[in-house]
Amino acid sequence: MRCPSCASVDDKVVDSRLAEDGAAIRRRRECLNCSRRFTTFERIEDVPLVVVKRSGHRAPFDRTKIVAGLRAATKNRPVSDDQLEALAAEVEESLRLEGPELTSQQIGLAVLERLRALDHVAYLRFASVYKGFEDAGDFEREVGLLTKSTEPKRPG
Repeated sequence: MRCPSCASVDDKVVDSRLAEDGAAIRRRRECLNCSRRFTTFERIEDVPLVVVKRSGHRAPFDRTKIVAGLRAATKNRPVSDDQLEALAAEVEESLRLEGPELTSQQIGLAVLERLRALDHVAYLRFASVYKGFEDAGDFEREVGLLTKSTEPKRPG
């Protein structure tokens, strides 16, 4: 770090603290050349996520689109806005681990996976749009998958 007064690169860290709710580190430094103190902030550099659509078109990832889809699926359901925001943040966090380029299918499946645990009706609503349901049979199949129990088979 260059000293703002004398441009020297020799300094020492006097104090370090978490800042911005843990998203940054605030460091108090002292220049070893002129003894002036100054503050720096250290943050993680976010790599932008890119969504590759079914058409091949690329677009920047937008978490508000996930929240909007969730809001439509959970309309008139006992799900709070905080739960929707938390679910969208969890989806984004998990997707960042998969790399900087994502397919819209990866995003849809990540949302469905978490929505299944939150609200079954909202899950079916979201799945009907995401998977393009065309008739009641599609709903029946999805309800079957949703309620399918994983009990071990009994010896017969």
